[in-house]
Amino acid sequence: MDLRRLEVFCKVVELGSFTKAADAVLLSQPTISEHIRTLEETLDERLIDRLGREIQPTPAGKILYKYARRILRLKEEAVQALAFYRGELAGDLTLGASTIPGTYILPSVIGRFKQRYPLTHISLKISGTADIAQAVIDGTCEIGLIGSRWRDGRLQFEQMFADELVLVVPPDHPWNETKRIPLQALYGEPFIDRQRGSGTRMVMTRILEEHGFEPSKLHVVAEMGTTEAVRQSVKAGIGVSILSRLAVSEDLRWGTLWEVGLENVRFQRPFYLVQRKLRRLSPIAEAFLEDLKASAAREQAC
Repeated sequence: MDLRRLEVFCKVVELGSFTKAADAVLLSQPTISEHIRTLEETLDERLIDRLGREIQPTPAGKILYKYARRILRLKEEAVQALAFYRGELAGDLTLGASTIPGTYILPSVIGRFKQRYPLTHISLKISGTADIAQAVIDGTCEIGLIGSRWRDGRLQFEQMFADELVLVVPPDHPWNETKRIPLQALYGEPFIDRQRGSGTRMVMTRILEEHGFEPSKLHVVAEMGTTEAVRQSVKAGIGVSILSRLAVSEDLRWGTLWEVGLENVRFQRPFYLVQRKLRRLSPIAEAFLEDLKASAAREQAC
């Protein structure tokens, strides 16, 4: 089996499209189709089901995908190890992160890392905590930075950074007249929530329940897939929400959103490094992890 064909096959499975895969690997769509056809002939198995515009791996394709990812990861480790032997650090690294650390923490760490190691190529996948945990399990991301622990014995977690969730309201909201409100006041207020699987939502739910509040009784008027969508919705007056301080810091500074305290409640939130247990990191991932830990240590010192 040709490594290039395995790479093409993995891209088709991951992106669910021959066209998107062609763009990702810089080949024409007919060439992509030919690679898949040749791979199917070599293995004497149908690997891809073409359901109109939808592409899905067959049961055989799912088995091959799991092993193909391991083969390609091992190939990348070999390339990086040889570069490291020559005194260089070069190659690809795929990171995963939930929305807040992926948007507000990792870009600066990646920027400093790229200045030190310009021959490296960093891909950052930003998604919900559940998706990133699964990507680390599958091996599509070597390491991740997420907003809550995920219950899976295959993963290991290490607290790296800290954040705080805050209740935010639009500038003309009546609560702006008071510094703090009782927690029970949230029950009747239009509330904008993050989608299920979001680290922000999981942390908020856990802390509310610890204080005797039933999150299921919130008057949820909208559920959004991103923090940015929630932030803009609060500014538009659709409702109030509980969001990361990192995400709304500029709004609080300029007065486009207001923070309202909740009596006797604080939403402290750690961010966790997540890795697959017993999986050896590539040289690039090990170097990046050193930089990430140094950045976390500097933040704690401040």
